Amino acid sequence: MDIIREIIEAAGHREDFRIVHFNVLGNHLHLINEADNEVRLARGMQGLMVRLARRINKHLGRTGTFFRERYHARALRTPREVRNAVRYVLLNGRHHAAERGQRLARTWIDPYSSALWFDGWSEPIRTDVPWLRRLLRRARPTAAPTTWLLTIGWRRHGLLGIDEVPG
Repeated sequence: MDIIREIIEAAGHREDFRIVHFNVLGNHLHLINEADNEVRLARGMQGLMVRLARRINKHLGRTGTFFRERYHARALRTPREVRNAVRYVLLNGRHHAAERGQRLARTWIDPYSSALWFDGWSEPIRTDVPWLRRLLRRARPTAAPTTWLLTIGWRRHGLLGIDEVPG
C-alpha cells in the first residue's frame, strides 16, 4: 500500500492532471481525477499505470504486463454525480462489507483510501487509533481539488457521513 500511495503522490500532483481521491481494492483502483482535457487525462493515467506496474512488478519480483485493461473514465458533470462518486470511492469498503452481510464500526475509515485526508466529512474523524495517527504524520498523497464541482459544488447536497454505505 505504501508503494501505491507514493506513486499517487508522485504522479497525481501535476498542474494538468491531479489525483484527488483514491481507493485501492484487491484487483483494481478507484480514482477521482481532475484533468485539463481528455489528452491530459490519458497521459496522466498512462504515466500512473506505468509507474505502478514498474514498482509493483519490482516489489513482487516479476515482469510483464501488470494491468490487463485500460482505465475506464467517466466525466462527472453535476454536483450530485460528484458527491455520489466521492462517496462511492471513499466509502467503497463499507459497500463491499454490506454486500457480504457485515456491518463495520461507525467510525471505521478505509486504510486503503484517501478518506483520512478528505475534508468533507460531516463529523471529525477519530484519530485515536495508532495506525491512523501514523498515516496522518505522512503528507497527503492526493492533490487538493481545484474545480468548482470538487471543491464546492458537491457540498450543496450535504457533507458525507463517515458511516454512509454507498449503493
